Amino acid sequence: MPHKNKEEGLKRVVGVTGLSLNIINGTVGAGIFALPAIIGIELGAFSIFAYIFCGIMMAAIMLCYAEIGTRITSSGGSYAYVENVFGDYAGFIVSWLAVFGWSILGSAALMNVIADSLAIIFPIFLNPWIRGLLYFILIGFLVLTNIRGAKQGVAFIKGITIIKLLPLFGIIIFGLSLINADNLHWEHLPSLNTFSNTTLILFFAFAGFETALGVSGEIKNPQRTIPLGILFGGGLVLVLYMLLQTVTQGVLGAEIGLVKDAPLAAVADSIVGPIGGTILIFAAAISCFGAVSTDILNTPRVVYAGSTDGLFPKFLSKIHPKFATPYWSISCFAGLIFIFAVFGNFKQLALLASAAILLIYLLVVLATISLRMKKQENVEKSFKVPGGLVIPIFGIGSIIWLLTSLSKGEVVATLIFIGIVSVIYLVMKWIKNKYKKQ
Repeated sequence: MPHKNKEEGLKRVVGVTGLSLNIINGTVGAGIFALPAIIGIELGAFSIFAYIFCGIMMAAIMLCYAEIGTRITSSGGSYAYVENVFGDYAGFIVSWLAVFGWSILGSAALMNVIADSLAIIFPIFLNPWIRGLLYFILIGFLVLTNIRGAKQGVAFIKGITIIKLLPLFGIIIFGLSLINADNLHWEHLPSLNTFSNTTLILFFAFAGFETALGVSGEIKNPQRTIPLGILFGGGLVLVLYMLLQTVTQGVLGAEIGLVKDAPLAAVADSIVGPIGGTILIFAAAISCFGAVSTDILNTPRVVYAGSTDGLFPKFLSKIHPKFATPYWSISCFAGLIFIFAVFGNFKQLALLASAAILLIYLLVVLATISLRMKKQENVEKSFKVPGGLVIPIFGIGSIIWLLTSLSKGEVVATLIFIGIVSVIYLVMKWIKNKYKKQ
């Protein structure tokens, strides 16, 4: 059965450079401000190999996205790919995993980074009640801003992107000369279990590139642009991350455990003194806030659109009578971020968010293999992952291996979530069929 080719009337204006930069912006998130310490504490100097593994794994997944993205060129990214190949139910699961498992839990994790960063300067933010109040104020501000309109939010996000990237480049450029080579040696290898558990958390920093493919319907010459954009953008992200971890590990060494909440700020302190550390702490907090603001700006609109298509409850498609914004989607989405931020911590939430996005990647890789097996027109014009099924199978194996790092409780919680979503799907389908018969 051929895939759906939706002619949406959109202009194809996104080229290789635009897609590459979009991937970099979507992937290099605020989590990288905290992760070098978490990875360094668990793996020491061996941590660089966790980045290499994640990079190779992401390359395999990205290549599968490149292949399926040149065959299914309608907007929607992961949802469009899975829905076209496996049908409405699989697409429904992907949508819920993306919105709840990735966006909500990921944003809640970043809210914790904000509080952890500020607590270094203002210890009062170690108090759970004060942290909760901070979350309420920040998320409430974003809710009010987005209900009133998205124009100011878009401008805010552009500025955040610059604030996010400049300090990272500064740490690499000025920190390389301060590296102590002794800090980059390891005395023993970590256990396979420790390596897999830590890599699963690290994966949180690598995920997100697929959001750039949500504009698949606006990418010009997708057969060329998508593979090149993914490879250039993904390659630059890997190099940036490896350099950041090398500098952090090389400068801090064993002391990295003492600054686990803001490792990059500690490196900046070593470069230019206390003012550098303070700047990085605020940069981390602002970057996290910017990432959350991006989610609260964009994802509720996806929820709104999904609600009109029957993917989410109908009341989420209600529009504010005065501001013409999806106020119920915005409020509910932000409310869930607040709840999980209050009751979770960065490491726990990042791990669960990584698990959700890994499940989405698994379905996309399987969809790529399934689509390749089907006879299609114009397939010779599409990009095809070299090496037959070697790379897709490696991607599947890597994903399953990382998912085995989940605890029994986390596996049960994930299965319960999928079960609940499945029940929602069946109920909504039954209601639709009932109304059709009337």
